[in-house]
Amino acid sequence: MTPSIDVRVARVYDRPRPEDGTRVLVDRLWPRGLKKDAAALDEWCRDVAPSTELRTWYGHDPGRFAEFAERYRGELAEPARAGALASLRETGGTVTLLTATRDLDTSHATVLAATLAERD
Repeated sequence: MTPSIDVRVARVYDRPRPEDGTRVLVDRLWPRGLKKDAAALDEWCRDVAPSTELRTWYGHDPGRFAEFAERYRGELAEPARAGALASLRETGGTVTLLTATRDLDTSHATVLAATLAERD
């Protein structure tokens, strides 16, 4: 049985909070201006990030978010990403997905959080 998971989303630049649980960076690229030794994270899981092609096509255009989310969920079903997704799900407890994206509501991290929270 898969452990219970409480998924949250935050910006990687925000101060860590005690309630964050396991902090996982889910961006493909390292966040600009953030030193690796200053990043308060437990893991960097690039394999769940959207492909460069999808990220470039989306360009954080809110008008494309619905289609982006659909395409991204399709990518998450691909074997390499599905394995990384399953590994994140196995973390259990509280997991905070970190991203450098400014608008969390239309970010891949929000789509990923909803996907992780779904029960199979």
